Amino acid sequence: MSKAELSDPIALRIPVDVLADIEKIATVSERTRSWVIVRALRLYLASEGSDCLAIVRGRGQALEGGGHDADDVLGELESIVRGKVA
Repeated sequence: MSKAELSDPIALRIPVDVLADIEKIATVSERTRSWVIVRALRLYLASEGSDCLAIVRGRGQALEGGGHDADDVLGELESIVRGKVA
């Protein structure tokens, strides 16, 4: 497996209790603190972070003229509910 390209080092201040948990997890899993932190960040990006990024993409698409007019969508939904469209 190839190694991921790494950024320049960054400084990060985190609460002491969080760091203590990170160090315990790193010790038990025989990993580095950096590995544990990157893993936690990846999990965040896959869940809550993913939602934030989807909103940013959607806003960008809307600014570029993408999407559908809300009134048109509601009209189509009303037609479906009334049985006018299969």
